Amino acid sequence: MLGSLIESARNDKPPIEGESFSIDYAVSGTGPTVVLVPGSCSTGAAWQPVIAAWAKRFRCVTTSLLGYGRTAERRTAADADIAHEAEAVESVIWRAGGGAHVVGHSFGGLVAIAVALRKRVPLASLTIIEAPAVELLRAADEHRHYRAFRQMSDAYFAAYRRGETHAIASMIDFYGGADTFGSWPRRVREYAVRTTPVNLLDWAGAYGFALSPAVLAKIDNPTLVLMGSKSHPAVRRANELLSMSIPGGYAVSIAGATHFMMATHARDVARLIGRHVASADAWR
Repeated sequence: MLGSLIESARNDKPPIEGESFSIDYAVSGTGPTVVLVPGSCSTGAAWQPVIAAWAKRFRCVTTSLLGYGRTAERRTAADADIAHEAEAVESVIWRAGGGAHVVGHSFGGLVAIAVALRKRVPLASLTIIEAPAVELLRAADEHRHYRAFRQMSDAYFAAYRRGETHAIASMIDFYGGADTFGSWPRRVREYAVRTTPVNLLDWAGAYGFALSPAVLAKIDNPTLVLMGSKSHPAVRRANELLSMSIPGGYAVSIAGATHFMMATHARDVARLIGRHVASADAWR
C-alpha cells in the first residue's frame, strides 16, 4: 500500500482548499497531463524518480491521499468508504483541466479504479500499479490469494491494537520482501509508523470496495496494469485479474521489481507509462 521510499517534498502549488478540507496539488513539466496518485504512507513526492525520468515531457500533477501530506482526512473508522478518496482525486483532475491520464500506485491505484467506475470526470487513460484489489480475488474464487492478504492484514491490525509501535513493518515486508522496512532510512520508517492509523483506514476502504469482473467491465478507459516480477504472488494475481477484467486492459511485468518499483525501477515505470499515454492519445 505504500507509495515510495521517498519522504514528503514541498509542493510548488498551494493545496486545493475548501471550507473543511485541503488536497495536495503540485504541477511540473509540459505536455499531456498525467495525474499521479501515490499509495499509502506517502505523498506526491513518491513520483519524483518517475517524473525525473520523463525529463519534463509530460505535465505532471501530483497529489496525496487522504490523511497524508497536506491532504486532510475526511474518513472515520465508521465510514472509510473509498468514495471519499475518489472525490478528492476527482477534485485534482478537475483542477488539472480534466481529461487527464491517471496513474495510481498501490492504494492510489485502487482509488483510480474507483474514479474510473464513478465516471464523474473525463479520463484519457488509466494506469494501475499493483492495486490491492482484495475483493476481486474473493469474487474470482481465488481463496488462497485472498487468505494471504487477510492473514497479513489481520496480524498487522492485531499487532497495532496490542500497542506494537512498528506493527506496519509486517505489511511493508509483505509487499517488498523480508526486512524491507528495516532497510529503509529512519525518516521513512518514522513516517510510516506515524501514519499507521491512516493506513488502517486505507485497508478498511480496500476491503469495503466490492470489485468483480462484472463491475470492472464497466471501465471504458485504455488501461495498463503494471506488476513486479518479484512481487508477492497474491499481489500479482489480483492485478492479473484486473487486467483481464477491464475491457482492453493489459498487464506488463517489470523484471526484478517488487511493489516499490517507482523507486527501484523508475526508468522502466516511466517508459511503460509514457508508451501507454502515447498510445491512448493516438487512439483518441
